Amino acid sequence: MKFAQRVGKIQPSQTLAITAKANALRAEGRDVISFGAGEPDFETPAHIKEAAVDAIRDGFTRYTPVGGIPELKDAIIKKLRRDNTLSYTRSEIVVSCGAKHVLYNLAQALFEEGDEVIIPSPFWVSYPDIVLLTGATPVIIETREDEGFKVTPDRLAGTITARTRALVLNSPSNPTGAAYTSDELKALAEVVIEKDILVISDEIYEKIVYDGFSFSSIAMVSEEAKNRSIVVNGVSKSYAMTGWRIGYAAGPEEIIAAMTKIQSQNTSNPTSISQKAAVEALNGDQKAVGEMVEAFALRRNYIVDTLNSMTGVSCFNPEGAFYAFPNVSSLYGKARGGSVITGSASFAEYLLDAADVAVVPGVAFGNDDFIRLSYATSMENIRKGMERIRDAIAHLK
Repeated sequence: MKFAQRVGKIQPSQTLAITAKANALRAEGRDVISFGAGEPDFETPAHIKEAAVDAIRDGFTRYTPVGGIPELKDAIIKKLRRDNTLSYTRSEIVVSCGAKHVLYNLAQALFEEGDEVIIPSPFWVSYPDIVLLTGATPVIIETREDEGFKVTPDRLAGTITARTRALVLNSPSNPTGAAYTSDELKALAEVVIEKDILVISDEIYEKIVYDGFSFSSIAMVSEEAKNRSIVVNGVSKSYAMTGWRIGYAAGPEEIIAAMTKIQSQNTSNPTSISQKAAVEALNGDQKAVGEMVEAFALRRNYIVDTLNSMTGVSCFNPEGAFYAFPNVSSLYGKARGGSVITGSASFAEYLLDAADVAVVPGVAFGNDDFIRLSYATSMENIRKGMERIRDAIAHLK
């Protein structure tokens, strides 16, 4: 069978692959603890589910406008004004089937062969492949742990070429949990404006921040920065609605129109019922969000402290999201029996085989010195998993 060349350019998501393997081992009867999936383990809040039930009962089960129902666009506009002091109109909003779908449509609308898109590393696994599928080239900027995993203005300016179309900025970040302050974003915005490039600001973890950190969007810096920014967000992480598949973008009208045009030929509208649920998520009681973040904060504190107490492991303290990204490179070269740890992939394989613990290798995120652990799981699982990892490391010689 002959396939299009684009298929060979991309890789399946390693996070989904790890989760699938862990589930397969569980089906065989093994007690696998998975730190793989980036999915809150909380239930979707009851009032959001009730809004979906009401939509079904009311017969709201037919096609909707391609880019989202007016009621949801208005809820997004209200949210952006309330939380981010940003003003948009309906023609500057598009709703898609999850934030990943938003990013895919955006890339298809903007990029083509010969373009370059800057992606700071470590990065969410799908960014480079989404760019590759357009024929454009992802250009990776490595960030440093001792600099908080953040791209600096000088490094950004030095990477931009005549072919650069955009910077992808994820704050808070998957996988590191790093989040940019308002001052840091102002410095980056100066480069973006001077070089006249776009910013794709992935803000899906916006509400999951810790220790009083104040979230800021690069679109909030100035009107000039806003005009060059496409804000990407959704309800999956903040409201435990991963399966509902609702994401959205806010940005310049002509870009949003192009994204809507692309969407009209791949999925049409997002699910009508999910859109009604998303309206309630954005407009309704926000108490559940705070409760979820409080639980995540306790888990973060425990998992980071425990990882930092392990021999040969150091872990950055994330400002947001729900991931720990420990450096395990000092363990490379060690072995248990005939299994030598050569990198993050072999270390992840070792933990799964020897300790029944699933993690995602850092190489999938662009840095082989690390592994990623999602703490979107119970404290019971975290405690048990941490002890298994500690024991597995102790057996390496």
